[in-house]
Amino acid sequence: MADLTLTPDRPGLHVSKPSPNAPATGSAVCHCGATATATGDSQVRALVEGYTANHGPAHRNGGGRR
Repeated sequence: MADLTLTPDRPGLHVSKPSPNAPATGSAVCHCGATATATGDSQVRALVEGYTANHGPAHRNGGGRR
């Protein structure tokens, strides 16, 4: 199986919620070097929103931090 670990060379988001009763976990790595992790449904939601608004897709659209 391929190594799917996020790195600045292979940036992205990883979110896991193994069951409805388990808390979500998430991690994000951007090609600019920013990283973040979160545990809990609301914290993971905020992580995804922040990554989307300020990194990842935002860099390709010319917005967000660099």
